[in-house]
Amino acid sequence: MKLTIHGGIGEKGRTCVGAAQGATRLLLDVGIDTGVARGPGYYPALTRAELSLIDAIIVTHAHEDHVAALGWCLANGFAGRILMTAQTAAETDAVLAAYATPEERALARQAAVEIIAAGADFSIGPIAIRTGRTGHVVGGIWCHLSAGGRRLGYCGDVVPESPVFAMDPLPPCDLILLDASYGADRIPTAERGAAIRRWLAAHPEGAVLPTPLSGRSIELLGLIETPIAIHPAMREALERQVAATAWLKPGLAATLSARLAGALIWEERQALPPAALIVDDGMGMAGPSRPALAQAQASRHPVLLTGGIPKGSPADCMLAAGEAQWLRFPTHPTLPENVAIAAASGAGHVLAHSCDAATALTLAADIPGLVTGLAPGDTIEV
Repeated sequence: MKLTIHGGIGEKGRTCVGAAQGATRLLLDVGIDTGVARGPGYYPALTRAELSLIDAIIVTHAHEDHVAALGWCLANGFAGRILMTAQTAAETDAVLAAYATPEERALARQAAVEIIAAGADFSIGPIAIRTGRTGHVVGGIWCHLSAGGRRLGYCGDVVPESPVFAMDPLPPCDLILLDASYGADRIPTAERGAAIRRWLAAHPEGAVLPTPLSGRSIELLGLIETPIAIHPAMREALERQVAATAWLKPGLAATLSARLAGALIWEERQALPPAALIVDDGMGMAGPSRPALAQAQASRHPVLLTGGIPKGSPADCMLAAGEAQWLRFPTHPTLPENVAIAAASGAGHVLAHSCDAATALTLAADIPGLVTGLAPGDTIEV
């Protein structure tokens, strides 16, 4: 089995890797890079000729760096199968509305999607595929591919110690791709969560918390102890995630439902509420976070950033100007967690996705078998 890098390794964003066995070719995720202008670096490194040969795309979850290039692939030669969970399918159009062109979004909306269930085995040509829950979002899956006696594990985005979402262990692998979004961060989830609660308690006037609609918004619902507010456009999607109890840790659905039911409602042109205002997306580039951050900036209202911040985004500009503060909330693995995932997989070779080349080099000292120096366009035998 051969793996080809089309994005997300040696760089942050546009996560996309190809797996091939014989004439069968798959893509695992098709993301975009929000840190660059729309153009060649924004989309996966794939030509029309390459896209025309792809048999299927498997999408692990509905975040822009994993799915927002789906319509672009369809517009540029891809005509194969599209597979994702029902929950990812339900969230994908909202991501495309924010990050794809209208034409790309329309093509993706018209395309047939095959629904897969986490834990169910299936095959595409000679490649046997198993999936499992990632602990990252409702509907998020990792992928395990087997062919020709070789085994490839692709984590997608995972959270081994999520207080809200469940993660299944990956089967043994010969090569595994780890989610290295947090690089060498070693601070555990409980410590990060406690710091966010303390910060919010110290800001009783409220604060704007821009965050992705899928995943972290639900985790913040479970974490925050002070009053919460949301934009009304988010309610249906949040309710759908809370209702998907098979993806949650046991016993949490009732608590999350109660927190969501009691949330205040904020809309554009209203005064910012004395509450933790959760608004998507997480960067101020789309959704209700754009007007909320603009209003917070004008009124000097507190802003707390809790995730990744692409260069040049509204969130990045506010942070640089001292108009926002940043406390990371763990929605990706810490370095000790990645060390444990790699060791449990038994993989002789390890790749780090969602981080740049310099970060991958620093991780090699702690993760045996980590292959560095790879970039989009490179291939490696599994």
